[in-house]
Amino acid sequence: MKVSAFTYVRNGIAMEYPFIESIKSVLPLVDEFIVVVGDSTDGTRQAVENINDSKIKIIDTIWDEAMRSKGLVFAQQANTGLDNVSKDADWLFHIQADEVIHEKDYDTIQNAMHQYLKDKTVEGFLFKFINFFGDYKHWAPSRRFHQKEIRIIRNNPHYRSYRDSQGFRRFNNPAMYLQEKGYKLKVIHIPATVYHYSYVKNPLTQIKKQIEFGRRYNTSDEWIKGYAEANKAGFDYTNIDFLKVYNESHPAVMQARIKMQNWVFNYDPSKNNMRFKEKVLKLVQDITGKQFFIYKNYKIKSKASF
Repeated sequence: MKVSAFTYVRNGIAMEYPFIESIKSVLPLVDEFIVVVGDSTDGTRQAVENINDSKIKIIDTIWDEAMRSKGLVFAQQANTGLDNVSKDADWLFHIQADEVIHEKDYDTIQNAMHQYLKDKTVEGFLFKFINFFGDYKHWAPSRRFHQKEIRIIRNNPHYRSYRDSQGFRRFNNPAMYLQEKGYKLKVIHIPATVYHYSYVKNPLTQIKKQIEFGRRYNTSDEWIKGYAEANKAGFDYTNIDFLKVYNESHPAVMQARIKMQNWVFNYDPSKNNMRFKEKVLKLVQDITGKQFFIYKNYKIKSKASF
C-alpha cells in the first residue's frame, strides 16, 4: 500500500498557521508529501525545506489574483497537489495548513486504509473535526463549522477538490470541475479526528487572516478596506454562537505552539449572537446529540467496522 499526502500554504508564518506541525503530524502515515507553496514573502518555503524529510516534495505556485470569487483559488491549489502525487499511490491524504492529526489516531487511520484497500466502492474516509476557537481550550460544536469532512480519498484522476477546497467530488471530466456539479464520494466514517486551528491566533493576526480570506471570496476592494477599518482592534472572538470547553490532549507536535500563546480569551457563555432558529436547532442538538439539515458534501457508506 502506498499513501501520498498533499497540502498547500502561502505566507504560513505571517498568518501563524501551524503548517509545519500539520505536515509533521501526517508524515508518519505517508510515503510522500506534496507541499504546494504559494508565492510567499515570509520564509514559508524555507521553513518547509527545513523539515528536512526526503518524503517532502515542494511545488512552487503563484496565486492567481484574478480568482477572487468563492474561494476558488483554494481548490486550484489543492488540485495542484493532486496533480503531483505519485500515480501509483493507493490513497491520498489531504491536510490543510491549519489542521493537525493526533498521534493517537495513527493506528485507526492506517487500519482503515489497509482494510478497505481492495474495496473499490469505498472512495474515501470521513474524519470528525474539532474546530478550536479563541484559544486552545475552547471549541465550536455548532452547525456554523463543518464537523465532519473527507480527508483521505482514493487515487482517482476523476476526483477533484470541490468549490473552495472543503472536500472532494468525482467528475466525469475533471478538467471541468468548475462547471460540473460532480458526484459526492461514498466514504467510510472512521473514528479519527482533525484538530482544526483556523480560529486560534492573536486577534491582530486573526484579523489579517480574515482580510486575506476576504480577498479570496470578495472582488470588492472597498469591502476589504471597510472590513479592515472596522476591525482595527483585532478579531472579535466574542461574536460567536456557543462553544464548549476542551479538556483532552492536543497533538504532541502542537505543544510548543500552545505554550507560546500570547493573548487571553475569556468566553462568556451567557452572551451569544444566535438567531431564534439557531437556538431551536441548538436545543435539538443538545437533546439528540445530532445536527439536522446540515450541508454534507459526501455520502456515508458506513462507519468503520474495526
